[in-house]
Amino acid sequence: MLDVKVTALTYASPGQAEHITVQNIHMVEAGWTGVIHVHDHDIVLVTLGSMTSSSTLGTNETPPAVSPSHSNDGSWELWKSLAHDSPHFGNPNNFCDRVPESHWESFTVTLKSPEFFNSLTAFTRNKPGTGALTTFADSNWLMSIVVPHQPHFISQPPDVQVLWGYGLFPAREGNFVHKPMRECSGKEIFAELLGHLGLPQKPYSSITIPCSMPYITSQFLTRGPGDRPEVIPKGSTNLAFMGQFVEIPQDVVFTVEYSVRSAMMAVCGLMGLKKQPRSVYKGEHDPRVLAKVLKAMVEDGVGHNSGSSRFEMNVAPMNLGVI
Repeated sequence: MLDVKVTALTYASPGQAEHITVQNIHMVEAGWTGVIHVHDHDIVLVTLGSMTSSSTLGTNETPPAVSPSHSNDGSWELWKSLAHDSPHFGNPNNFCDRVPESHWESFTVTLKSPEFFNSLTAFTRNKPGTGALTTFADSNWLMSIVVPHQPHFISQPPDVQVLWGYGLFPAREGNFVHKPMRECSGKEIFAELLGHLGLPQKPYSSITIPCSMPYITSQFLTRGPGDRPEVIPKGSTNLAFMGQFVEIPQDVVFTVEYSVRSAMMAVCGLMGLKKQPRSVYKGEHDPRVLAKVLKAMVEDGVGHNSGSSRFEMNVAPMNLGVI
């Protein structure tokens, strides 16, 4: 269903936190209010919060617009509504009311000339797709870039290259472009990248699109017990939560796997299935992974300095994905 906003749930036994059975789903569709009645055999799965809500795009010539208030975002409004229903439904305010701590800005660069990629390969000593995340440790924005194997997209023209990057501190002034990242156009962000790479300041046939994301690292914010609810909250008979803001012991947020695992736990638990999600993989205890990390550190020269901005290669194993 499109253009539908869920606003609240109501329960068979209102006010009884130890027995939670969803009876109705309240929604707004195309401006009209409505109710979905939940039957005895139904289960209700709710994704809590959103790390990409209120994101805005800029252009090569303009910075991203100021993000709208989170109070207008349905994903956070719904969780706040649910949090009033039971003490077992978590604390959304801890994650959505601390935007200065969770806000960062990403950018994509599209090029139609191999000149920049050739210079980048010479600088990092990694061909596209073979290196890991590259962080410019001296960057005021703490800028990082990821250069994937080319072509990265289906039907990507052979004369086009793409890369992705971000800055963790968009409110700070740049080292080479003397203004906050959040006030920079795509062209200015690319100029800052060129400065850290020690490359000539020229267009390189590039288009850079910045994206402001006020909640992108909200799932990493400090929290206390109960701020993230259990996938199946205490007392629930037909309600479960999913996404980046539920409690999964020993797992790591900011991955596709975390969201998928929460959904599997919800379905298996509420439907009483014997099949369970695979146990959480712990790469830091895998001797093969540790050997590869040590080999990469020795061969690639972590912290290599070629006369421009100092950079660091993150060679630890990562699970990358779009949530």
